[in-house]
Amino acid sequence: MVDALQKAAVVIVAIAIVAVFGFFMLTEPDLQAAGLERVPGGEADLANGEALFWAGGCASCHATPDQDDPLRLGGGLALETDFGTFHVPNLSPSRDGIFGWTTAQFVRAMRGGVSPEGEHYYPSFPYTSYQRMSAGDLRDLHAYLMTLEPVDGVAPAHDLAFPYNIRRGLGLWKLAFLDGEPFAAPEGMDPVLARGAYLVEGPAHCAECHSPRSLLGAIREEARFAGGPNPEGRGFIPNITPHESGIGSWSQGEIVELLTSGFTPEFDVIGGSMGHVVDATSQLAASDREAIAAYLLALPPKPETPRE
Repeated sequence: MVDALQKAAVVIVAIAIVAVFGFFMLTEPDLQAAGLERVPGGEADLANGEALFWAGGCASCHATPDQDDPLRLGGGLALETDFGTFHVPNLSPSRDGIFGWTTAQFVRAMRGGVSPEGEHYYPSFPYTSYQRMSAGDLRDLHAYLMTLEPVDGVAPAHDLAFPYNIRRGLGLWKLAFLDGEPFAAPEGMDPVLARGAYLVEGPAHCAECHSPRSLLGAIREEARFAGGPNPEGRGFIPNITPHESGIGSWSQGEIVELLTSGFTPEFDVIGGSMGHVVDATSQLAASDREAIAAYLLALPPKPETPRE
């Protein structure tokens, strides 16, 4: 009887060791290839970097709260979600922010969700969309950010419940939901639609708010862009597919107007978080707003996600 118990104990310990070893192997940040590719050389295009800054709405989350300058990226915004409260970090070129980051480290963070210290970022930072961006564009964005005013201040640590506070476990989440593939337009795709697709699916990360999520926090692909509960827990984000429950009755010009002035076809003015988005899209070239509108109207129509 004693020998049997000892053998069982040895087996249990061996299984536990293998499980722990397997967990650390599968959650290794370098398993994700996104962001590990070579960064293009040459001089950065600051104008392109600025355009991508506005396309990405970086100020919406990273600007220091309770001040009016969208270029003061001291962070500190609290995002309250079902998983806990995420605190947006400093994105300015200060020692509390991204001072000292190499372009390669920035690309790795944006496309692979891995910090310069080799830790996983939580996907409240939408790298599942930013992975679609090219390394060249991210080089330009990084260069533009480094021209902004440094802002001191460190955001508080995230306040998350167990098991979400086990950061290493994000490696498993990434294996399931991060493919690391940059955007590539299908052969023969209209150039305007291709530009719109790149902006919507990549830097603008529209699906991150306008889609419902699974229990694991991943976008439900069958309802992508069909609207869903606000990830921050307040209200419902609308359907932006050309379905009758979404933007099916909108013209391309009306979508462009919304992205420019915030006015809807009903002459309402949008507010809240989308108001901050329009503050950013209004800074884009008119051709980019037109491309975004064209792509949204080319999406497969989907009925709005049921409101529970």
